[in-house]
Amino acid sequence: MGQDVEPPVRVGILLFEQVDLLDVGGPYEVFLTASRLAQRRGEPVPFEVFTIGLSGEPVSAYGGLRLIPDRVALESGNLDILVVPGAVAINAVAADPALIEAIRDLAEEAELTTSVCTGAFLLSDAGLLDGRPWTTHWEDVDVLAERSGSMLGEAGVRWVDDGDVVTAGGLSSGIAMALHVVDRVCGIGLATATAAQIGYAWDPSGRV
Repeated sequence: MGQDVEPPVRVGILLFEQVDLLDVGGPYEVFLTASRLAQRRGEPVPFEVFTIGLSGEPVSAYGGLRLIPDRVALESGNLDILVVPGAVAINAVAADPALIEAIRDLAEEAELTTSVCTGAFLLSDAGLLDGRPWTTHWEDVDVLAERSGSMLGEAGVRWVDDGDVVTAGGLSSGIAMALHVVDRVCGIGLATATAAQIGYAWDPSGRV
């Protein structure tokens, strides 16, 4: 009998109308590349990454690019990691109660919930940032603080790690945050190699 191999960490990236494309594609590419590099080394694939929608219907990202979810939220099974992207028109996106409920339900089952950029607004509306430090796009830290009543927002960082919730700053910070998650799950070696493979200057400290 061979040695037991741990199943890959299941990473679900949420899709919705007017989602920011880089918020989706950045983390997706990080987890995909980390898995490819691990496999190249003869190691087990560490991540299974896929997209999730409220339905199976395509959505239009900001700018018009159409994206087709791999899975439907209610049928996706338990996730290990949930990634909630942001949007430019975040108030309009957050006005959808079905989306907020889906985030709350998915996060309840996930071991780690993450957000990118203004995705922190969606986590806040789902009650997932209560009493914990967070960050979002530098232009919106004060806006979210006023909206949520939380003064725990941090500016000038690429991400804030509070254990089971990790929030990232601006759009490309989703890449930095995903590399941090690779570090958490697989170690600094694979995270650094992944950053080099995608040509991204990554600071493991999370400072801008």
